[in-house]
Amino acid sequence: MSARPITLADVSRSLRIASVNVNGIRAAVRKGMSAWLETAEVDILTLQEVRAQPADLAAALPGWHIVSDEALAKGRAGVAIAAREPLDVWRIELGDDDLDSKGRWVEADIDVAGERVTVVSAYVFTGEADTEKQVSKYAFLDAMETRMPQLGDLAVITGDLNVGHREFDIRNWRGNRKKAGFLPRERAYVDRFTGAAGAEIETVDGERGTGLGWVDVGRRFAGEVDGPYTWWSNRGKAFDTDTGWRIDYHLATPRLAERVTDYRVVRAPSWDTRWSDHAPVVADYVFPG
Repeated sequence: MSARPITLADVSRSLRIASVNVNGIRAAVRKGMSAWLETAEVDILTLQEVRAQPADLAAALPGWHIVSDEALAKGRAGVAIAAREPLDVWRIELGDDDLDSKGRWVEADIDVAGERVTVVSAYVFTGEADTEKQVSKYAFLDAMETRMPQLGDLAVITGDLNVGHREFDIRNWRGNRKKAGFLPRERAYVDRFTGAAGAEIETVDGERGTGLGWVDVGRRFAGEVDGPYTWWSNRGKAFDTDTGWRIDYHLATPRLAERVTDYRVVRAPSWDTRWSDHAPVVADYVFPG
């Protein structure tokens, strides 16, 4: 399953990781993604909902070294990790053979200042309450919960998890309590992901579970406040009124979370300057030289 870790020769003490659901890489480039990337000083870029083949990714990100996993259905899903230096990566299809994880999970081991860091790009199913789509979402989250403890003590899962964990994470949370993305059972997964490691916790759905100890970097930095949101519907004036959802994450192991020096959501200045309906989520991680 594992492969030789890669080396980012130009990174010895810090690593800037940006994650974004591009809602189609070709469309994002046409709308301005490349201009943002030119000044963002990103070392590792994780992408979700790529909706393209490897050749399209290479054309969209010239000079980057890219690994990706396509969905079986053309033009849907797709995840990738892009780096400034060549990388070796191993991909994993979560769960057993019955689980559809194609185009939804890719992970890479990276050597930074002599330490191995595992970076994941994840795109969880959107789901739909009381349908088979929701069953698939729960199966993916189950497999993710099983995989997380195996990733090592310097690991980060980035991407679109399609779950608003708490009421702070959705502007109109009252109206979404029975909808996919804010169902109690979905939110309970994140309760367990971020609960104290090894501790028995009560989850939002009234059940009990065991905490995995991972850190929601965005919530730690923002504190107990609304947002900052990472996705806005294209309907109505959602972006203009900041009626959004925080569904894009950096979930880090405690040891890696201690290395975070900055976190930000790069919200576009206006609706017409966006190049995706999601905003990039960026965090800086430092390593001792």
